[in-house]
Amino acid sequence: MEHPRVAVVVEDDEDIRVLINEVLVQAGFEVHSASTGLEGVRLVQEHQPLVTTLDLSMPGIDGFETAKRIRAISVTYLVMLTARADEIDVLQGLQAGADDYLTKPFRPRELRARVEAMMRRPRVPTAVVAPAPDSASPPAEVGWLEHRGVRLHPDMRVVTVEGEALELTRTEFDLLEKLLRAGVRVVSKHQLSLALRDESRGQFVSDHDLRAIEVHMANLRRKLGESATRPRWIETVRGVGYRLTAR
Repeated sequence: MEHPRVAVVVEDDEDIRVLINEVLVQAGFEVHSASTGLEGVRLVQEHQPLVTTLDLSMPGIDGFETAKRIRAISVTYLVMLTARADEIDVLQGLQAGADDYLTKPFRPRELRARVEAMMRRPRVPTAVVAPAPDSASPPAEVGWLEHRGVRLHPDMRVVTVEGEALELTRTEFDLLEKLLRAGVRVVSKHQLSLALRDESRGQFVSDHDLRAIEVHMANLRRKLGESATRPRWIETVRGVGYRLTAR
């Protein structure tokens, strides 16, 4: 059964809130909107939306804190909308749990394209513990990808480390899957960025896009308990990208 197309819009500017509502309604969503972060968190908890858009600058709790609270209760696709184009604000938004971001002013068609692109990626959370596969069967036979105790099942959206379930965001999961499939081949940050987004956006990758990959990769490593200086699983190839460490 498909998830209902429900969206929550958290935006304190009424004109922008109405615009976003119209874009999402035209895309087939049932939309609930809020003008504050606290109200937005309540709506997300109540409706468990497929997509949530979140303003960065709001009265009361700001977008960063709101994103963290939403992430604690929901796997909604989270798009942060901000008038701040500074790199640090974008990176903080991604660290707080946002899947994507748009700077204001934005084009309604671009917002819709970003939302549609995200929905083509699986929404199932990765913290669910899957039954352990038969130890007599090689992981590849049951669909698992594995590297030095890290195991990932693309279809079940499950990751375990030494048998313990690991909770990852969709982006972190997709990055790890891409690296596991590549093995010891280097995957550039440019390739990773293109792999995580809609093809309709073309092949151009900005500096912000590359920095976003670095932030997501840093978060993935932190959750793995990985040391960047003495990596067990993921090695940085300076100036290029990433690859798995040698077995």
